[in-house]
Amino acid sequence: MSHEPLAGPAVHLDELFSEFRAGSLRLRNRFAMAPMTRVQSPDGIPNAENVAYYREHAAGGVGLIVTEGTYVRGPASGPFAAVPRFYGDDSAAGWRAVVEAVHAEGAAIVPQLWHTGVDRGDEPAFEPDLRTVSPSGVDHTGRTVGRALTVADLDTLVDSYVESAVLAQRLGFDGIEMHGAHGYLLDQFFWAATNRRTDEYGGTLRRRAAFPARVVAAVREAVGPDFPIIYRYSQWKGVDYSARIAETPAELEELLTPLVEAGVDLFHTSQRRHWLPEFTEQADDLSLAGWTKKITGLPVVTVGSVGVDSVFRGDRIDETQAQRFRVLREQFERGEFDVVAVGRALLADPEWVNKIRDRRLSEITPFR
Repeated sequence: MSHEPLAGPAVHLDELFSEFRAGSLRLRNRFAMAPMTRVQSPDGIPNAENVAYYREHAAGGVGLIVTEGTYVRGPASGPFAAVPRFYGDDSAAGWRAVVEAVHAEGAAIVPQLWHTGVDRGDEPAFEPDLRTVSPSGVDHTGRTVGRALTVADLDTLVDSYVESAVLAQRLGFDGIEMHGAHGYLLDQFFWAATNRRTDEYGGTLRRRAAFPARVVAAVREAVGPDFPIIYRYSQWKGVDYSARIAETPAELEELLTPLVEAGVDLFHTSQRRHWLPEFTEQADDLSLAGWTKKITGLPVVTVGSVGVDSVFRGDRIDETQAQRFRVLREQFERGEFDVVAVGRALLADPEWVNKIRDRRLSEITPFR
């Protein structure tokens, strides 16, 4: 396998520095900062350190920042007290300062709205008196954890997402992202292992998609037609990297169509390795991002080990960084995605995007 120099002309990403538009969302380039949980907001309130963190990454050149996961009101949203919340006056004031700082540096920003569901566990540090809730009150192994969501709980959850989305709009965010990936609450409805309901929200693929779609529809009604809604989803889960919610493109279409009909504007497809084909039995050699765009016709954000030499858990890969850049560019040219999210590379070097743009590749601080 040849090893072309990283600085060679064939590995540039110039095409990704074009402007992106989707409805009211305007990005100066095609790079996004991926959401990364930090647990650095004491009492759930973004502080001056949080403002500086997001400002620095906006100044580093990304077009869009997707914040770390932020708790909706609940019930029982998550396990950690220092995860920022997206409700209440104190948290709102903190987030307003973040938005102003990011916009001053020329980037757009959306909050990621998060409920962890059964992943919250049995012994949460945040709101320990509340029992954990999830679609069926069981984890992916069938073990009982907390309790199943009641019809009344579902109504409350819809209201919680709406409350946070309306707050984001009021604070001047450029849209919202709903976290429906990695085995968290909305994804637990998608995943047969955690959704064993026998009502309208369980059973067939379309019925398993019904509650996430209901949340999207309620948010869309509340924020109006022009406020962008991004929906993040994945095949893999934090507790099972091999998990799949769809085995074929047809199954994926059954899951995604209700979300499109409910009002999603963009999909954010979380993949561990952006270059791998999703359905190996298909003639179309597309990534999950590529299939999502083909099925829905909507813009797509791709992500998955961009700009780093190793994937999750330190697994090694065979390709050089130069070859990865080439693959990313080829996927963009084929129309598989519209925006690429970068995570760990930006933790190591907040100026990663500017350095890529200016071809100061030797100055990049690598992620280790």
